[in-house]
Amino acid sequence: MKINEYLKKHKNAVVVGCVILAAILLVVNSIIAHNVMSSSDDSINKISATNPRYKEIMENGAGALNQDANSMAENTTSNSTPEKKVETTAPASTAAASTKSSTGATDSTGSKSSIPYATAIKPDYPADYNEQWNLGYLIAIDKPDTTYRCAKITLSDEDRDLLERLCMGEFGSGGFIGASLIAQAVKDAMSFDGYASVADVIRECHYTGSTSIGTNNECRQAVRYIFDDNHDAVQHRIMYMYNPYMVQSTFHESQNFILSYAGIRFFDRWGY
Repeated sequence: MKINEYLKKHKNAVVVGCVILAAILLVVNSIIAHNVMSSSDDSINKISATNPRYKEIMENGAGALNQDANSMAENTTSNSTPEKKVETTAPASTAAASTKSSTGATDSTGSKSSIPYATAIKPDYPADYNEQWNLGYLIAIDKPDTTYRCAKITLSDEDRDLLERLCMGEFGSGGFIGASLIAQAVKDAMSFDGYASVADVIRECHYTGSTSIGTNNECRQAVRYIFDDNHDAVQHRIMYMYNPYMVQSTFHESQNFILSYAGIRFFDRWGY
């Protein structure tokens, strides 16, 4: 009885105290999470891995890769990603054409094709960051999958608008590179898992980023680069991502970790 009377009498003070305590716990949890993540992966937010020409790429798309061609690797001669040999016994999966849009998976000739699954292959040689940058990847990673190859996806106007807004809602704070990572994850889902539209990816892959807050020029440029120019943010398939500062996920951490950018962790699944 006395407790109830005390709470009624000091209700405001109790509420303020609870809010302060919750804030302290949130800060402590963030610090602990940051320390754990930093100690377990020293490649997080590695600025040196970012393509030094990403601003040119953002502004000029694939055309920027032809500027200063002498800086390109000897095995690259154009702004197109070269063919990558793929060895796999897995059946291929392609994005089925939608009856309401022109979305579909095609090869470089525009024909329907089977795109092999990109498995998590760890190279037995040091990663060449310059080689990855020269091929148009926005972030160089230490374990690139040189067999990675994604389908060319043609977006309908409806899908393009939805994807641009999704990139903003999911990772707008990550700028052009963050939006490109989201766009690649969507393209990989459509290419490897057969989703016919961006709406299907959002629903089936449980994307939660708001699509009602609009978009910006960086997100539009990211969608153009990843889909229209058919380039990728990283040389590896990415299927999952999450923010460890907002939620803990044993599922994500059980998958094949690829990279972390601006605190968001990206993964491929093991196997196919």
